[in-house]
Amino acid sequence: MGLSLCLTTGCRTPNSAGRTERNVVYAHIGEKELVLDLFFPKSSDPKPRPVAVNFHGGGWTYGAKWNGTGWLAASELLQRGYVFVSVNYRLAPRNKFPAQIEDAKCAIRFLRAHARQYHLDPERIAAVGNSAGGHLAALLGTAKESAGFDRSGGWTNESSRVQAVVDMFGPADLLYGVQHNETWSLLAGEVFGSKTSEEILRRASPVNYVAPDDPPFLLLHGERDSLVPLVQSELLAAALRKAGVPVEFIIVKHAGHCFVPAGRPPSPNDAEIGKLIADFLDRKMPR
Repeated sequence: MGLSLCLTTGCRTPNSAGRTERNVVYAHIGEKELVLDLFFPKSSDPKPRPVAVNFHGGGWTYGAKWNGTGWLAASELLQRGYVFVSVNYRLAPRNKFPAQIEDAKCAIRFLRAHARQYHLDPERIAAVGNSAGGHLAALLGTAKESAGFDRSGGWTNESSRVQAVVDMFGPADLLYGVQHNETWSLLAGEVFGSKTSEEILRRASPVNYVAPDDPPFLLLHGERDSLVPLVQSELLAAALRKAGVPVEFIIVKHAGHCFVPAGRPPSPNDAEIGKLIADFLDRKMPR
């Protein structure tokens, strides 16, 4: 049982990509290698590149770096000079939370540590994610080092802070979700442990870390999403606004989970969503 995996795929290199580096090892956890892919724009630019880091969905239990709604923006971002990075992270039930956010934070630290090697701008790194990946992107934007998620995988002398977050239909309040949805209760056992406590669910919830110094957020959510209900993004948007954090909240009409059509064609459509994401990052991480 898990939150649906969006099947948008980046298995093939986007046409707008130049050089690519696949399966770059960003951490060793025991005997396991954690890897990411980097896609570079074709255009030459002497300035270090802004970075968009994609985290796939799949209920924290399945999926891989070539999946996810974040790929809707890949070509647009590459055309605008961004480096697009997509990350594999450890999955439950074999690896319980907080393994997933520990890996996400390690990936950001790795990129910052290797910014010169890959010609990246360490002050312009955005987290992009959908569903479970949206949850990780939101945690990257809200959970500071004091949360205790920065102690695994290496590069701990670097910051895991991001400068912008794009969260597409990510769970934001795990405790609320478990209390209101039986499917979430079953999933919580796989991801957070068979004896999941309110304390663990609160620790895993981005809404509980929101602070005034958080980076700008773009939230996108299908109005008819039955797996991660719209209320999850509404709760996060309310918390961000209360704290004074810049937040843009777009409800995708006629769309279910993963923006699948629900009755009529979704609005905005996939191409428009990709452009909205790129426009947001251009505004919030100016060159």
